[in-house]
Amino acid sequence: MKIARAFRMKVHNYHFRVEWGDTDAAGIVYSPNFYKWMDQASHYYFESIGFPLSKLVREERIGIPLLESKCNFQKPLYFEDEVVIKTTISEMRDKVVHFVHEFYKEDQKIANGYQIRAIAKIGEGNLKAISIPEPIRKAIMASGIIQQSNVI
Repeated sequence: MKIARAFRMKVHNYHFRVEWGDTDAAGIVYSPNFYKWMDQASHYYFESIGFPLSKLVREERIGIPLLESKCNFQKPLYFEDEVVIKTTISEMRDKVVHFVHEFYKEDQKIANGYQIRAIAKIGEGNLKAISIPEPIRKAIMASGIIQQSNVI
């Protein structure tokens, strides 16, 4: 008899506090800030696996442009709320990574969203999508936030 083992995928956690400038006059977060925070979570993820965006851009001439993004809001956030974004990768293709972000305040889910990002070579005034370089691909796989079956 085979015993099925549950695979528990890791997540990358990005912690932050809602600042006054992130809110409207009533102290409620202005919704476009969720997109800013998803962007920051993705950038900090790359930094955590050894590829800070500053190094990628300056030394490797590689960027991670955003192709698509969406966020669903379930509950509001307020000034001084402590928030964590739990990030996973739902899919990695030859040139594209699909990030999934879930926002939590304490144990309450506040919002969820996704980003589709390309890996692109920075040229003279343009970006050209390239295959994800092997060192980056290996670091993503080693981080454990994606299942092998979701690598296409």
